[in-house]
Amino acid sequence: MRYAQLVVGPAGSGKSTYCSALAQFGVDSRRNIEVINLDPAAEHFDYTPLIDIRELIQVQDTMEDETLNFGPNGGLVFCIEYLLENSDWLRDRLGEQEDDYILFDCPGQIELYTHLTAMKKLVKQLQNWNFNVCSVFLVDVQFMTDGAKFLSGTMAALSVMVNLELPHVNILSKMDLLSKTARRRLDRFLEPDAHAILGDVELNGMSAFNEKYKNLTETIGKIIEDFSLVRFIPLNLKNHENIGDVLITIDSVIQYGEDQDVKTKDFEEEPEENEYFTQK
Repeated sequence: MRYAQLVVGPAGSGKSTYCSALAQFGVDSRRNIEVINLDPAAEHFDYTPLIDIRELIQVQDTMEDETLNFGPNGGLVFCIEYLLENSDWLRDRLGEQEDDYILFDCPGQIELYTHLTAMKKLVKQLQNWNFNVCSVFLVDVQFMTDGAKFLSGTMAALSVMVNLELPHVNILSKMDLLSKTARRRLDRFLEPDAHAILGDVELNGMSAFNEKYKNLTETIGKIIEDFSLVRFIPLNLKNHENIGDVLITIDSVIQYGEDQDVKTKDFEEEPEENEYFTQK
């Protein structure tokens, strides 16, 4: 069995930084965690990718091609679809090594995960190649510190979870950049509470739109609360223990290590005390 995290989320949510931090954590803990770059528009990241989609195709190629003439968003979708059409390229580079643990650093175009089918098809390919896959959805915590934004981020996470149909973990990234005041506000939402979310919306002043759809907002919040649909795990990449806890959670979701044999070690029997003195 092989294992993979599909690291997804909006642009700027810290996906590449997350992948780099986990790869370094693997080095520190003597564990092999590789990263594959699937963002054809990436310009910089701090890890050395095992595979880089830009060797196959780049967004710039689609924008400069006279027959395609795509914009950035259309070009990015085309690149992912081109990768699917040439999946043998990816498979050959992945090889067939057992117990692989790979992070797929995905593009920041949210439509790829909320309603388009390209990433879902990629997931099916990976599963056919004997991967246990988990989607890891990152959201910048700085955009989740009031009721309306938290509810919006929650709905985006739910949409990704439903579309990809995978074991799913939601992460609030960049916790180290959050002020103490913002952290106190956030604590009210980490356990979904419809009344806390609605109360925060009212406290910040309800617009005519919010007033009109107040009951809808409360109902959505209550559904999420009652059915435990979405939970977020705070992540501070400056806290080594926090990184380890997040990795343990994801490992449990994808059943990492459950099929491995228990390691044992043979010890030589020590001679009994009387035998020792006899030998002397």
